[in-house]
Amino acid sequence: MRTLISTAFVSLDGVVEAPGGEEGYRNAGWTFKDIEFVPEAYEIKGREQKEASAMLFGRASYEAFSPVWPAMEEFADYKPLPKYVVSTTLTEDALVSDWGDTTILRSLDEVAALKETEGGPIIMHGSAGLNRALSDAGLIDRYHLLVFPVLLGAGKRLFSGTDKDAQKLKLVEHEAYSNGIQLNILDVVR
Repeated sequence: MRTLISTAFVSLDGVVEAPGGEEGYRNAGWTFKDIEFVPEAYEIKGREQKEASAMLFGRASYEAFSPVWPAMEEFADYKPLPKYVVSTTLTEDALVSDWGDTTILRSLDEVAALKETEGGPIIMHGSAGLNRALSDAGLIDRYHLLVFPVLLGAGKRLFSGTDKDAQKLKLVEHEAYSNGIQLNILDVVR
């Protein structure tokens, strides 16, 4: 069984919306506004590229990343990896041609089936809505969270507000950086 890793930039109050400056959100770009850049805080991003064997996205995140990441040198290790996009509306003709093989999955059951295949970890960037659905369905195995020392209030959240049984997490790695960012790597306890 493959490990599904959710990786996210998250505010202290759980918001994941528009960390890089995407339009339409009041606090867009919150990961770099008034937060000193400390390179070691982002070391996990390079490690994720080396460890991942596939990428998973929701439609909106795929549409945001796919026009940009294929040409970015800092994400070159992701280019040859197979990509999977979970969407009921995306069509084959909307997929980019310069970012490796991409498969559209139409349901969480198809994500569960993908996890049953042979191979290494599957990494999921962004994809707030998909993250909430996968978490509620018990399909996420690990979280890589860079927690930023900022409160944003409104915005898309990493976790749902669904009334469900408690889900235990085990902290397997953590680090605090001089700019207040915290790395938390947590495994889901089954």
